[in-house]
Amino acid sequence: MNLDHVFVCGHPALDFAATLRARRSTRFEMFVTPERLNAWYLDCGLVDTITPGDEQDVREAQTVREAVYRLVTSRLAEEDFDREALAVLNAAARRTPVTPQLTMAGRHNEATPGQALATVARHAVELLSGPDVPLLKECGNPECTRVYIDRSRGMRRQWCGMESCGNKIKAAAYRARKKTSPAVGAH
Repeated sequence: MNLDHVFVCGHPALDFAATLRARRSTRFEMFVTPERLNAWYLDCGLVDTITPGDEQDVREAQTVREAVYRLVTSRLAEEDFDREALAVLNAAARRTPVTPQLTMAGRHNEATPGQALATVARHAVELLSGPDVPLLKECGNPECTRVYIDRSRGMRRQWCGMESCGNKIKAAAYRARKKTSPAVGAH
């Protein structure tokens, strides 16, 4: 599977939760090393530079990610939040976040992996307590478990992203139709 980070969910906390892909089937972990975790923080634009991390940073990020995912799916199902997941998220959100600095070149966000994780946790708190909760949707691809914010007109969006899931589903549906429809012009 592709190790490129994908940002299609419309919110950093949702993209973070989506770093364990295909949860219902093959389960593909994006945070396999401290370097891959730090690459995510950089690629999502949360930080400009980040200090090297270690395995403990990866374990903490995975724990917070799973708490975020549980809380998001509880919101989708209109169920009460899982108390353990709440405790994990809130503990992470209480830590020191990324602090922007002003430099001669402009704003610069330098952080440790722990500060980056605290910032993601704060984003999750804002999302799950904010006005976008009714816009949360799970991708229509049964293999995908990404949750995204649907800002489309009429909330008609079905996929986390066309490139990641929409095209695959549409192509599969097209192939299925071609197989079952009678051949045109056949005698």
